[in-house]
Amino acid sequence: MDLEPDFRAFVTERSGALFRSAYLLTGDRHAAEDLVQTALTKTAAKFRGLNDPSALEGYVRRVMYNEQVSSWRRRGQMTEVAFGHLPDQIAEGHADTADLRLVMRGALARLTAKQRAMLVLRYFEDLSEAEIARLLGMRIGTVRSQIYRSLERLRKIAPELGAVRELR
Repeated sequence: MDLEPDFRAFVTERSGALFRSAYLLTGDRHAAEDLVQTALTKTAAKFRGLNDPSALEGYVRRVMYNEQVSSWRRRGQMTEVAFGHLPDQIAEGHADTADLRLVMRGALARLTAKQRAMLVLRYFEDLSEAEIARLLGMRIGTVRSQIYRSLERLRKIAPELGAVRELR
């Protein structure tokens, strides 16, 4: 199957960012790779039918989110990610930042799947509440309350992340 040049360019330019989002959703490098591949495969099949090519990234991200939610439902529960399996690329001289990242990764791994997804979309993907509501087909009030509850749980899990209070 010969993909459209625009789709190929999109994959080349955005696959790194999509992988980072998938990793935050799954907590596992291999599962993240599979999630991105599945989302891109499903999107490629419908690429010609998309009315607005500029909305391509949002479409792929929604497919990723929906696929991951389906995966969580099939498993019936979320499994925790062991710290030993978390990739860590630390630049020298950034020990405090690296420590904070490890704490954040561990805390995110202990959240429920839905809580983690809300925080990933809001604070790592930097989507507005309205964008999240549109992306997930939810009411904005539902998104706000889920983000609030997710932050509260994160604060309980990792009180050392005092800066989380400033995210609200």
